Amino acid sequence: MKIPDNKKIILFDGVCNLCNSTVLSVIKRDKKDSFRFASLQSDIGMQLTKERGIDTQKIDSIILIDPGSAYFVKSTAALEIAKEFGGFMGFMGSVLLFIPGSVRDMVYNFIAKNRYKWYGKKEQCMVPTPELRDKFLD
Repeated sequence: MKIPDNKKIILFDGVCNLCNSTVLSVIKRDKKDSFRFASLQSDIGMQLTKERGIDTQKIDSIILIDPGSAYFVKSTAALEIAKEFGGFMGFMGSVLLFIPGSVRDMVYNFIAKNRYKWYGKKEQCMVPTPELRDKFLD
């Protein structure tokens, strides 16, 4: 599969109910069609993390890849995604980035550690509907 160089790629835990809900929420708000998605468990997800030297044993929730530029993980990824939406959400994403990443990630890690217990887990990765298929890389 060709990886688009003009789209930001969100890698997510494909079996996590919270992560899947978040992806659907991002798709709904992505009016500029800025994002494409792949699960961390997919071949393309594994390829992209390997190319960037990302250890998915340590980072197993959300990764935002800005092709040709950088990648962001955990709370920074979530806030960079929020910035794309503009309005109040974009403003809050920008403001919260001023909080040190170590502080933001403490909260993020607490939620990520408990996400399966609180929101549940699927047996297999989400299969996108035909209407959303073009948004997914795998």
